[in-house]
Amino acid sequence: MTSQDDRRPVTPLDEVDHRILDQLRRDGRMSVTQVAENVHISRAHAYTRITRLTDEGVLTKFTALVDPVRSGRKSSAYVTLKVRQHSWRELREELRSIPEVEHIALVGGDFDVILLVRGVDNSDLRRIVFDQLQSMPGVLDTQTFLIFEDLDTR
Repeated sequence: MTSQDDRRPVTPLDEVDHRILDQLRRDGRMSVTQVAENVHISRAHAYTRITRLTDEGVLTKFTALVDPVRSGRKSSAYVTLKVRQHSWRELREELRSIPEVEHIALVGGDFDVILLVRGVDNSDLRRIVFDQLQSMPGVLDTQTFLIFEDLDTR
């Protein structure tokens, strides 16, 4: 997760950069040779571009997408938090330490933070929300939205 504080200057991205990023979004394990072939550039050019994109923080990590249900996390929810003003910096570190919290976003609107939480079952989700999230200093209110079906758009 990137925050405003750690953003480095980035060379403006061109069409080739975007095509490379699209290829790596589809398959983060794709070889540089395969990326080069798919984007119609040389392997050396693809390697140089990927290195620059990584060094500038555009590519932040290469990771695997895990099917939550097949991996044992059968219940998912978006949980929104209203937080006490000035508590975000401490709160985000606490939220990062909860293994079931898959995504954290500071947002504007009727609530301050939205989380994607994945649990073994609904009892596990209940434990995470009531015992962990609601007991954190700085959390004023939570609201939970159960996910009935996940659709991967990539």
